[in-house]
Amino acid sequence: MSNVSTAEFGAPDFDAIVVGAGPAGAAAALELARAGRKVCLVERGPFPGSKNMYGGVVYGRILDTLLPNWWEEAPVQRWVTRRQTMILTETAATTLDVRNEAWGRPPYNGATAYRPDFDSWLAQKAVDAGAVLVCSTTVTGLLRKDGLADGPVVGVRTDRPDGDLTAKVVIACDGVNSFLAKEAGLYPEVDPANYTVGVKETIALPREVIDERFGVRGDHGVDIEILGCTGDIPGGGFVYTNTDTVAVGLVLSLPALAKGELRPEQLLARLKAHPAVAPLVEGGDVKEYSAHVIPEAGFDMMPELIGDGILVAGDAAAMCLAAGIWLEGVNFAIGSGAAAGRAAARAVQRNDTSAAGLEGYRSRLESSFVLADHRRLRDAPHLVMGELAQQKMPRIVNGVMEDLFTVTNPDPKPRLRAVVRKQMKRHGVKWRDAVKDGLRAARTFG
Repeated sequence: MSNVSTAEFGAPDFDAIVVGAGPAGAAAALELARAGRKVCLVERGPFPGSKNMYGGVVYGRILDTLLPNWWEEAPVQRWVTRRQTMILTETAATTLDVRNEAWGRPPYNGATAYRPDFDSWLAQKAVDAGAVLVCSTTVTGLLRKDGLADGPVVGVRTDRPDGDLTAKVVIACDGVNSFLAKEAGLYPEVDPANYTVGVKETIALPREVIDERFGVRGDHGVDIEILGCTGDIPGGGFVYTNTDTVAVGLVLSLPALAKGELRPEQLLARLKAHPAVAPLVEGGDVKEYSAHVIPEAGFDMMPELIGDGILVAGDAAAMCLAAGIWLEGVNFAIGSGAAAGRAAARAVQRNDTSAAGLEGYRSRLESSFVLADHRRLRDAPHLVMGELAQQKMPRIVNGVMEDLFTVTNPDPKPRLRAVVRKQMKRHGVKWRDAVKDGLRAARTFG
């Protein structure tokens, strides 16, 4: 994949400019190029994915509609055939463990992947379809028609000496807290409570050691999501297996982290030392430490998605689903990017890239999983980050499990109802509050 100087193609004039060559941007550029549109994909890093930290899972089924049989060539690490939800206290753990061998066969369910590899592969598909990739280029602002502050967007300014790039439509895929969406007036005032920071270590271990510790074989892998591992700071944790590395990380509330006394790396060290996690990573060499801001609030923090001459997709549109049992982002980025590319191509064909002409983007999102899932689960992030789920529920769950499985001879075994009542009282949870949150969860996930 080669970098292209704007000087090489003369006067910059495109049907569309896509800013950001992550999954959303690559999918948008791919759809535009396939529709025969002249599209420029602009990337700030030296190559797509070069800026990314990643310790997660790609749910690639959305690729079925873009790249049939994508699994035959996508650069994945392992196919996830085992998913665990782990609830921790300082010394205890209760784990729901789901294993499904069907997830290890085509068309697969999810895979771990390194973002530099995955992003480069997907962006290359757009290039192969005809998109022009311009790397090592920072977009510094929007161009407006006739220079008017509120005029339609007609291109972007870059840090290249050869000037601006013009286009009929711009698609902002420039990541969380998108400055292009802000400049276009599409983002409301930023609320720090809507953001978390993800920190991750990538730890090298021999492949056979990973197989033995995590109970998998071949190219099968494990995805562990963790609650109760962040102390007084709302958040969660994760452990994922790659081919010969293990990713261990935390997602932490930004405002609470700023007020707390501990740094993210200290909390991560605590997680790695926990009795349920330490045996999985001991003896490994840390190869990478990285951090990344995440849009946590989902639907409730999304910007306006459409303006005159501009669309917003992926993380730039806060399309990251943080719903506790579902932690997904790449699939929503690809889905929204592809929808933006199709809508932009249609608008260019009709010669109407006004907000009204681009409205097809919203209808595509509404009819797909992208907005349907975010809308239905809009309350989930608030539930997951609440005090009951974060601090009290992990202690109640592990307390109940301890009481149930502790042999009390010569006393008879306790009744479950009595055990639950005891633990709820111990941790200051009233039945009416538990029922209230339970009904709220039922409405959200039911």
